[in-house]
Amino acid sequence: MNQLERDLLNNLQGGFPICPHPFRLLAERLGYSEETVIKGVKNLISDGYVSRFGPLFNTEKLGGAVTLAAMSVPPERFDAVAEQVNSFEEVAHNYEREDHLNMWFVVLACDENMLENVLHQIEEKTGLNVLNFPKEKEYFLELKLEVPQ
Repeated sequence: MNQLERDLLNNLQGGFPICPHPFRLLAERLGYSEETVIKGVKNLISDGYVSRFGPLFNTEKLGGAVTLAAMSVPPERFDAVAEQVNSFEEVAHNYEREDHLNMWFVVLACDENMLENVLHQIEEKTGLNVLNFPKEKEYFLELKLEVPQ
């Protein structure tokens, strides 16, 4: 990892400038050109240091619905079921766990009815039971990891 990548990772955690030219503002703050910062962010993604770069919205405050769901997927079907689950645009991401409930995924929808409909469609498409774990209480945990020099 080069110095630019370290600087970007250490300065992009916890917020991104909201303005007409955010990369320019970040570049000025860090002492790089705007083009260098944009290329650096692209490299962080392509090199696998960052899996996602984009906004995180509070779906519920925007009037939508969100839930965490889980399934027990036979190991020999895991990849195929993951592909089926990920085919729904409402699925934000999913991940594997070493447990009876081995597939977990987040579903975002425009409202509760649509959310329930998506979960039902996933059950129909996969032939597996989907367990819905809606949020009962929200906690804010801010984690910033400093990348050492």
